[in-house]
Amino acid sequence: MEKLHPRVRFVWGIGAAVTAAVVALVVAVGTVLGERVAVVDGVSAGIELPLGISVVVFVLGLVHALARFRIWQFEIQEDALYLERGVITRIDTVVPFVRVQHVDTQRGPVERATGLASVVVYTAGSRGADVTIPGLTPDRAQRLQSELRELARESEQQDAV
Repeated sequence: MEKLHPRVRFVWGIGAAVTAAVVALVVAVGTVLGERVAVVDGVSAGIELPLGISVVVFVLGLVHALARFRIWQFEIQEDALYLERGVITRIDTVVPFVRVQHVDTQRGPVERATGLASVVVYTAGSRGADVTIPGLTPDRAQRLQSELRELARESEQQDAV
């Protein structure tokens, strides 16, 4: 099975940092608005509480990003796209090519800055049935998009017979 590009760990680490900053901001605003200041051993801990919580959230986010990278993999077989992912709950996904409706590549600002891209496979079926393969180089994403598109086209023709 094919692994993701190692730079995706950095992209996911940035996500952890943003989440930690938002959590710290929410805790700080909640502390100020609620006029409640944590007291530790009789000393005001007004800034320490949001900072401490944000450090914990950031460290947990980094650990999650590293574990997520280690587990995430995909493979194209003759009949379907197979994906394995998930840190706490393992998810094994099989996307039969006959269910593929279209395939996109996308690059958000952080992905562009790190030289990465994602492939999104849209499938026929229930809501939320679409799958995204993150952490690919732009060239690999384009090749994967073309390959999936061709395999979907071929399976459509075989299914119609």
